[in-house]
Amino acid sequence: MIKTFKVQLKPNNKQKTKLFECAGVARWAYNWTLGKQKENYKNGGKFLNDSVLRKELTQLKKTEKYNWLNEYSNNITKQAIKDACNSYKRFFKGYSKFPRFKSKKRTKPSFYQDTEKIKVTNTHVKLEKLTISRKKNRQKLNWIKLAEKGRIPTGKNIKYINPRVVFDGLKWWISVGVEEEIKIENKETEPIGIDLGIKDLAVVSNGERYKNINKSLKMKKLIKKYKRLQRQISRKYEMNKTKIEGGENRYKYHKTKNIIKAENKLRRLYRKIKGIRDNYIHQITTSLVKAKPKYIVIEDLNVSGMLKNKKLSRAIQEQSLREFRRQLNYKCNWYGVELILADRFYPSSKLCSNCGNIKKDLKLSDRKYECGKCGLKIDRDFNASLNLKNYPIKYKSAV
Repeated sequence: MIKTFKVQLKPNNKQKTKLFECAGVARWAYNWTLGKQKENYKNGGKFLNDSVLRKELTQLKKTEKYNWLNEYSNNITKQAIKDACNSYKRFFKGYSKFPRFKSKKRTKPSFYQDTEKIKVTNTHVKLEKLTISRKKNRQKLNWIKLAEKGRIPTGKNIKYINPRVVFDGLKWWISVGVEEEIKIENKETEPIGIDLGIKDLAVVSNGERYKNINKSLKMKKLIKKYKRLQRQISRKYEMNKTKIEGGENRYKYHKTKNIIKAENKLRRLYRKIKGIRDNYIHQITTSLVKAKPKYIVIEDLNVSGMLKNKKLSRAIQEQSLREFRRQLNYKCNWYGVELILADRFYPSSKLCSNCGNIKKDLKLSDRKYECGKCGLKIDRDFNASLNLKNYPIKYKSAV
C-alpha cells in the first residue's frame, strides 16, 4: 500500500528563487514537448515517444541557446516531457480534454525530484541540483527545512515514490509516496449503506448522521468573511483600472501592493476553509472504514450534472461529494473493505425499505417518506441508506 505524505517547506530567500526557477524549467519543458507533438501531428507524423524527445532535448542542451538548462536537474525536464506525452495520450484515448500550454500566471508552479537522489531527515529534505557549486557552504542550499519534524518516514530501506515540489500561491510543499503495510483485523461488522446529500453530508444505515459542516456557526463566519474579502478585492481592481486608448470599453487593471496583500489574505482564508472541510471528511471516512463493515454501498452520483442546478450548485460544491467518494475508495483498499457503487438510476430515495414499493411522486421537498402501500413513515435519507445497504441482494457493481 502506498501512503502519500505532504509536508510544508520553509525555504530561505535564495532557495525560494531556485524553487521558482526549477518550476519554470518544468513548465518550459512541458510546453516545448506539447509544441513538438502538435507540430508533428499537423505534418502527418505519428506520436513522438518521450524517449525520442528526451534525446532531442539532450542535443539542444549542447547548443549555446539552451545551455542554461544544464544548470538544473535533468530529472525535472525528463518528467515534464513524460507528463506532457501522457496528457497527449489521454486526449486521444478520450479520457481528457486536449492539453493546454502552461501559463506562467495561471499554472501552479511544480516540479519533479528523482527518487534516488532525494534525501530526507527528520528536519530537512535535500533536493537535487539547487546549486551547481560543490563547496560545502554552497551545498547547504540543497537542504530545505521541513515545517513538521519526523512527518516523512526515513530509513535505508524506505523508497520514495513520485516526489513532487508544489507552490500553492502562499507556501512551498513537498509530497512523496511511501510504501507501508497496514495490519488488517479479521473482525467484520454489519454492512452499511451511505446516503450523501446537502442537508446532511452523510446518513448511514446504522443510524449515524453526519451534519453539514458548512452550516456550523464557525464555517458561516469564515465563508461570510471570504465573500466580503472577495468584494473588497474586486472594488480595488475597479479603482485602479485605466482605459486602453483606441478601444471601446476596454480597460487595463493594475495590481497594486495592497491588492497583492489582500489576495494573499484571501488565499490563506480559502486554505483554512478547505482544510476544515477536508479534515471533516477524513474523520468521517476513517471512522466508517475502521469499523470494518462487511461492505459499504454508496450511490454513483452525477456530481457534474448536479452542479448545473443554479439554486443548489453552491451547496453541492461546498459538500465535496466527489472528495468523499475518493477518500472512501482508497481507504477501503487500505483496510480490505469492499466498496460497492450503486447504479446511478437506482431509486434509493423512492423505494420503500419495508415493502419495496416505489413512490414515483416523491418530491425533493418531501423530507419524510410515507409509503402508500404499507404505511411506513421514515426519514427520507435514512430510508435511502437502508435501501443502499440492501442493494447487493439484487444488484452488485464494484467500484
